[in-house]
Amino acid sequence: MIKTRNKRQASARSGRNSERVTGAKRNRSSSAKNAHQAVGQVRIIGGDWRGRKLPVLSAEGLRPTSDRVRETLFNWLQFEVAGARCLDLFAGSGALGLEALSRGAKFVQFVEFVPEVARQLQQNLQTLKVEAAKAKISNQDALQWSQQTTDKAFDMVFLDPPFHKDFLPKILENLFSQGWINSQTCLYLEQENSIDWPDLPSGWLLDREKSTSQVKYGLFRFHNESE
Repeated sequence: MIKTRNKRQASARSGRNSERVTGAKRNRSSSAKNAHQAVGQVRIIGGDWRGRKLPVLSAEGLRPTSDRVRETLFNWLQFEVAGARCLDLFAGSGALGLEALSRGAKFVQFVEFVPEVARQLQQNLQTLKVEAAKAKISNQDALQWSQQTTDKAFDMVFLDPPFHKDFLPKILENLFSQGWINSQTCLYLEQENSIDWPDLPSGWLLDREKSTSQVKYGLFRFHNESE
């Protein structure tokens, strides 16, 4: 009888341990899902979708450009957005590209690495009933995407990478060398306020700049040195 009770007790303990392990796995799985659940919103500042609010997912490094910063940027660009072809690299919430579409951009290429974030961006485009010909989402690493060659540069390029990763120098090198940026492109950069702007090819100068306590953002344009 003692042996039988011991076996039953051991079996009960094994069952409880199995439940704890299974529960722990479920909790980890649930935590992973929660990490990419909608936790906030991004608001379109101007244009056709002015005032529309769209869900934003939580992901490492995801930091949607603030309303204040977007409003300033698109005031700078107000006469140039309509009809423009735009690149929103490190798209995240897609706030910059969506703002451009709302204000009449002809086409926006979004590049986002995190699958869940890219899917949410696709859902937001569907919610806004954006035509397929006006927007494309590439679920791809930004550095890898920028290594492709093109003969058709963008009119506007928005670069707002995760902070403290030092992505901008290599990304910019690729975009210039592979033909994504030419002398007619408007180049927007957003980065930590504590570091200097990355080096750009000869002739590229800072046209507009502002900063907040943590963010520095600027618009760069090519200026012919003979002018």
